[in-house]
Amino acid sequence: MSQRWHKSKQFNKSNKIKITVLSNYGHLKTLGERILRLFSLALILLTVCTACAPPPAVAKDRSFPEMSLEFLGEYELPKMNFEGVPVGGLSGITYDPKGISAVTSKAYRFYALSDDPSENGEARFYSLRLDLTSSDPANIRLKKVTVDGVTSLKKADGETFSWGAINPEGIALSPRNSVFVASEGVTHVGIPPFLGEFDLKTGQMRGNLPIPKRYIPDASDEKQQQGVVDNLGFESLTIDPETFSPGGLDPFRLFAATEAPLMQDLDPEQASKLRILHYVIVDKTPQLVSENLYNLDQVPMTILNGLTELVTVGGGQILSLERSFGLSGYSARIYQLAVGAATDTSRIQSFKGRVAVEPVKKKLLLDLSELGIPLYNLEGMTLGPRLPDGSQSLVLVSDDNFDEAQKTQFILLSLKGKR
Repeated sequence: MSQRWHKSKQFNKSNKIKITVLSNYGHLKTLGERILRLFSLALILLTVCTACAPPPAVAKDRSFPEMSLEFLGEYELPKMNFEGVPVGGLSGITYDPKGISAVTSKAYRFYALSDDPSENGEARFYSLRLDLTSSDPANIRLKKVTVDGVTSLKKADGETFSWGAINPEGIALSPRNSVFVASEGVTHVGIPPFLGEFDLKTGQMRGNLPIPKRYIPDASDEKQQQGVVDNLGFESLTIDPETFSPGGLDPFRLFAATEAPLMQDLDPEQASKLRILHYVIVDKTPQLVSENLYNLDQVPMTILNGLTELVTVGGGQILSLERSFGLSGYSARIYQLAVGAATDTSRIQSFKGRVAVEPVKKKLLLDLSELGIPLYNLEGMTLGPRLPDGSQSLVLVSDDNFDEAQKTQFILLSLKGKR
């Protein structure tokens, strides 16, 4: 969520809630391939349905496999221009394991999405090189981040997006040489949210994922009763690495979530009920297979609080990033999620009142405010390469809002545990 769309919105007349916003092929060649892919899709759907069934008595004890996060260091990207456009607003990040083949160099390829709505330049994502120290494998650190490429996002007709026609926030690399991008939408000017697929090399849109009508705003002013709230729409986007296949021929899973509750879900007592969408992407027929309730933690004395990222880490596990801003500055927390026993909320139009719903289970994994470093507007998070000790790296990035006083901060963590 960019702070450029500053807007205050009061959600009920009783003044109990007030939130201030600071801020998709290839064709099948043979019938046999078609049958194989449909079979793969059936297996995924069967898994989803099984996950929705009531868990056995012992499942509660195994909801959260052992995991831990260790801080390995940070890096602040200097203010700069690249190809004549300011580098900033990095709101999403994704890792490309094929990006740099010389692994011994300890340099790795990532893509970072700018949330610039074509204001400072064309809507775009950057190619980044992250260098890690290699002198002592036991003490790996984030050495440097370099911007070495930029790709403009384009509509299906090949034209770039006009100012305000896109509000990009989340990015995820897919197994078919594309990236999926989440756009929050700009409610006050009638721009709806979308989840789109863009070619990795050209940046041209390939298609959109289906979004339920309940996510689309029914008005662009105070009369709005439904849909994403202005500048608080789709922020999180992740693709399950375990469903990657060569050439992207097999179905894969994608998860997306809103930063804040939908208008119809705003509770009279607290604004905390978010929705996570679960898609299966297969050929040209992406399917929305389920939706779940995610309860956002309430942080005292804050004026900004939201879910800014999801990351699938394999083994059915997901991590979430919640970021808040208050009198003491920015803070952020990473949670371990257990989705299997959560209720499918696809047919629930509103969470207002008492609705019998089992939410996604959460477990605090790391409070970043305890790291002893200044924190900025952390919005992007992704798995990175395996580290020398066998652990999985986790990389976070902050959105500087194109503000000289704020920083583009990269944080490197080591993810350990059973997955």
